[in-house]
Amino acid sequence: MAQESPKNSAAEIPVTSNGQLEDSLEHSFNRDLNRSLPVGLGLSETKITSHGFDNTKEGVVEAGPFTGSSASPKSSVISPSSAAASRLAGQGCDLIIPTGSRAQQKSGPVVLADEVKNPAMEKLELVRKWSLNTYKCTRQIISEKLGRGSRTVDLELEAQIDILRDNKKKYENILRLAQTLSTQLFQMVHTQRQLGDAFADLSLKSLELHEEFGYNADTQKLLAKNGETLLGAINFFIASVNTLVNKTIEDTLLTVKQYESARIEYDAYRTDLEELNLGPRDANTLPKIEQSQQLFQMHKEKYDKMRNDVSIKLKFLEENKVKVLHNQLVLFHNAIAAYFAGNQKQLEQTLKQFHIKLKTPGADAPSWLEEQ
Repeated sequence: MAQESPKNSAAEIPVTSNGQLEDSLEHSFNRDLNRSLPVGLGLSETKITSHGFDNTKEGVVEAGPFTGSSASPKSSVISPSSAAASRLAGQGCDLIIPTGSRAQQKSGPVVLADEVKNPAMEKLELVRKWSLNTYKCTRQIISEKLGRGSRTVDLELEAQIDILRDNKKKYENILRLAQTLSTQLFQMVHTQRQLGDAFADLSLKSLELHEEFGYNADTQKLLAKNGETLLGAINFFIASVNTLVNKTIEDTLLTVKQYESARIEYDAYRTDLEELNLGPRDANTLPKIEQSQQLFQMHKEKYDKMRNDVSIKLKFLEENKVKVLHNQLVLFHNAIAAYFAGNQKQLEQTLKQFHIKLKTPGADAPSWLEEQ
């Protein structure tokens, strides 16, 4: 009498809801099981049994060497399409499979999809946000120019910015005129030096006018020397004013541009929030209003930060401008006055006072050893 596996409450699971075994589903399951079994263990060495057709939920598949003995005590609840089924079948374990959902399951490996960030999608999202932000800002600018949109204005700060821009234009004009004066003075000094050399040459070749040519040669050479000293003072004045205008003031104006961009973004998102608040409030609009509120708050914080930065930079710029221009204007006045008064000693003292070192002629030219 053949041995029969002892009945186990966990192993007695019906195959179908009506107690009948479907041939097509059984054939499909045998084919999947054959694929999942390891090499060397065929279906001839396994047995597929079902117990308890009186239940309507699950079926029992016993995999292992067919010895006619009772079922192995090891059992686990797994899916027939899982990769673990082949390993358990090779170890002689019983596979308890829910057959109620077997028709919906597909054989093959189960892949757990993990949400991986795609660089292309991230770039696309950045482009989308940039395009949306650009559209909102452009719409705000056009609305302001047409007089339809409202604009946030800080009267005190705007007045300081206007004064700074006006002063920059005036300082640029002074800088341009000082550069013209420097160029003309350089040409005059160069001409005086050549004229002094010509007088000195004639004083050696004209014995009857030796003294007269000699006096003029000395005068022109002295004027050329004083002109070089004045030229050094003017060039120092130009360099300092150029640094103030094209670096210090320009850096502050760059911060002002960032502040104005932040102000436009702030007004653009403020306008959006106001329009959403004027509309109906329902399940569709409430998430949009909440998101718009968050964006508005973020740009408001950015606007406040940039306004504070501009105020601080304007304050420090004013202090630096007064200090720099005070020293440079005193230098320019003393050098010009001493030069045209013919006070060579005072002119040299002015350069020493401001620590200005004159370049000797030909100092920038490389030596013949360096040229070799």
